[in-house]
Amino acid sequence: MNNQEIVAKLWNLCNVLRDDGITYHQYVTELTYILFLKMCKETGAEDAIPEEYRWDSLLNKSGLELKKHYKQLLNDLGEKGTGRVRQIYQGAQTNIDEPKNLEKIILTIDQFDWYTAKEEGLGNLYEGLLEKNANEKKSGAGQYFTPRVLINVMTRLIAPQPGELCNDPACGTFGFMIAASDYVKLHTDNLFELDTEQQEFQIKKAFTGCELVHDTHRLALMNAMLHGIESPIYLGDTLSSFGQNMKGYDVVLTNPPFGTKKGGERATRDDLTYATSNKQLNFLQHIYRSLKANGKARAAVVLPDNVLFADGDGEKIRVDLMDKCNLHTILRLPTGIFYAQGVKTNVLFFNRGETDKGNTKGVWFYDLRTNMPSFGKTNPLKEEHFKDFEKAYTAENRDAIHNERWNYFTREEIEKKQNSLDLGLIRDDSIVDYEDLPDPIESGEEAIASLEEAIDLLQSVVNELKSLTGAEV
Repeated sequence: MNNQEIVAKLWNLCNVLRDDGITYHQYVTELTYILFLKMCKETGAEDAIPEEYRWDSLLNKSGLELKKHYKQLLNDLGEKGTGRVRQIYQGAQTNIDEPKNLEKIILTIDQFDWYTAKEEGLGNLYEGLLEKNANEKKSGAGQYFTPRVLINVMTRLIAPQPGELCNDPACGTFGFMIAASDYVKLHTDNLFELDTEQQEFQIKKAFTGCELVHDTHRLALMNAMLHGIESPIYLGDTLSSFGQNMKGYDVVLTNPPFGTKKGGERATRDDLTYATSNKQLNFLQHIYRSLKANGKARAAVVLPDNVLFADGDGEKIRVDLMDKCNLHTILRLPTGIFYAQGVKTNVLFFNRGETDKGNTKGVWFYDLRTNMPSFGKTNPLKEEHFKDFEKAYTAENRDAIHNERWNYFTREEIEKKQNSLDLGLIRDDSIVDYEDLPDPIESGEEAIASLEEAIDLLQSVVNELKSLTGAEV
């Protein structure tokens, strides 16, 4: 049984819990509590768990005794556990009311082919479960999960390196940082050639994140653990004073949450120059300020269209971004790839400059939105859709790329448009361009003239027939 089959069976177990009124997101959290214990047993990492709460303790009980034991386990691991174990179980509560349901889940999980699962990677199995949850509209988890294809493209183009500090200030289930870690492993000839200090840095410091939602934070911790990452993942609000110390990064990869702060209150960060209730604009300020000012630190950030054209503080923040950073590329993303179908999004790629002025000379835009197929569950976004964009992005001479979707605007041209970055969209073939339609008055006059010519021609034919036949026609 491969990981894909295990994910399908785990997801089907959700049907067991429907009578307990458990939501999809609660189900994944509940599975995390149970899977953690099983995976610790499979990987020989049970030392961090008290013996009375290890996996076998669940197999040795049933009925009400099992339910009572499970509740006690969650409580004690959250209060008395240490390290990541305590973080995962802190405040944990079960929503499973029926003991038979709990027993069925435990027994089903125990019977999976865990040898094969380990061969394919337990981290991949868990991410498959998270992706399944994100693709289920009823779960509402799409807001925490960026499509894997997009994560991979952004990570490849940013290309994190060994020794670099990477961060996601709104990390969700930690997908970006896991992709960054995988990229470093794949592109480093031999990680074991790094000295002990460098190896420890990669495991315990290189990939960090922050997540506001407690249950999502648990999923991030579990995901990181299964991918061999022990770096800090903070439970907190990046846009509060908590986020002021999150800085000095070489790489930021992120997809911040969309919307405004509840109640429309101002951001509580006192270190952000421009106060706004727009969360994306505040995240953008945080991100470019969190990068090292060395000309090499870089970011790729998913942001909605309103960031590109919002006036007032929005314009000031864009100007500040283009001053402090080289905003070299904006990818206009297709619609339908996130949980809200109507949301229009973009990826902004920029490098922090060594100085705070004049770093952006011009911006390249790639339109992957206009005249594209409708993406969704039945037609998912694939890596091949980004092929031409990646070719243009990585070209040594970007001017040599001849593609109608690939366009450049100088800083002066952008200034003339009130510093709007809502640019680079090509002609939409599905929209009628009224400027290309014939003038109705002129076309009407032409039609009348053509009709009069036809009548004259017909009359001449009639006259010719009369002369030949001598009859009335």
